[in-house]
Amino acid sequence: MKGSLTTLLTTLLLTGTALAADAPPPAWGALDLLQRTIPAGEKRKFSFQEVPTFEGSFLNTAIFAARGSRPGPTLCLTALVHGDERNGFEVARTAFAATDARQLAGTLIALPAINVNGFRTGSRYMPDRRDLNRAFPGDTKGSNTSLIAGIVFDTIRQHCDALIDLHTGSFDRANLPQVRVDLANARALELARRFGAAVVMGGAGPKGSLRREVMDAGIPAIIYEAGLPLRFEPAEIAAGVQGVRNVMIHLGMVTGKASEPTPASRVYASSRWLRAPVGQGGVFYADKPLGAVISAGEAIAYIDDPFTDERHVVKAESAGTIVGMAVPQVVFSGYALIHVARN
Repeated sequence: MKGSLTTLLTTLLLTGTALAADAPPPAWGALDLLQRTIPAGEKRKFSFQEVPTFEGSFLNTAIFAARGSRPGPTLCLTALVHGDERNGFEVARTAFAATDARQLAGTLIALPAINVNGFRTGSRYMPDRRDLNRAFPGDTKGSNTSLIAGIVFDTIRQHCDALIDLHTGSFDRANLPQVRVDLANARALELARRFGAAVVMGGAGPKGSLRREVMDAGIPAIIYEAGLPLRFEPAEIAAGVQGVRNVMIHLGMVTGKASEPTPASRVYASSRWLRAPVGQGGVFYADKPLGAVISAGEAIAYIDDPFTDERHVVKAESAGTIVGMAVPQVVFSGYALIHVARN
């Protein structure tokens, strides 16, 4: 795979260098993307590689592009960086399907299944068992995961003016529909608020994550997190599609009425996971739903020891809003149970 991916990455890098050296920018017209041409006012779907290869099948994922009929910004959507986070795929696919290129200003590019092998198999990780969302901006001399991260990152760096990365909870944990953003970046924060999710969570993101590295490259980026892994959840998908449309309206790409921006009172600068105390493993159940507003010291969940029948009550350490939680399951000491955004 390294030869074919390295060739593709080299092509992307050389193309990006050539574009950066050209001035002034070309007049509005067709979009050249990965050696394909998308005329103004049209949409295309294709795979990263024109000629299938054995190793290239690990990046044989689709890329969707809608080139507007008039000038405007380029919004990029990415999903399935983690292959089991399926809601994001449907958000990207549905938002793209609903976009009329003839009425669009600018360009919408969607990479709906970056970890396409994980999408097919239900695996969170890449074929070499690495986490793709810790491998950006990539390395042409690194692992399989690093090579793919480099190809994806350079495509985004070359073409995108803003990015929405689509995720869900992980490992049998559900997330309240929320947007995550670096609160110190005014442009990204405005995208987050305009998305219209009930909650905006502050944080720069971990080193090597797509959002953080794209932000470091100067492109405003946000994450939409909603629901559980390995599922397609209509309500969470619909909220994500509306959020993408809200951002497109904000950017002047489409016309229409957006839903109300997230109020400042629902923007949280910090959060913390409550974990199962040492020696209190067992069967976990939550007493409060996602989105519940809780008080410090309030009982919000419990763990039943199936051997002793002892019940361990989980209490909130601080006031806040429940933005994520584990589904009922067997848990052990230290397991993340309830995610609280703190006031």
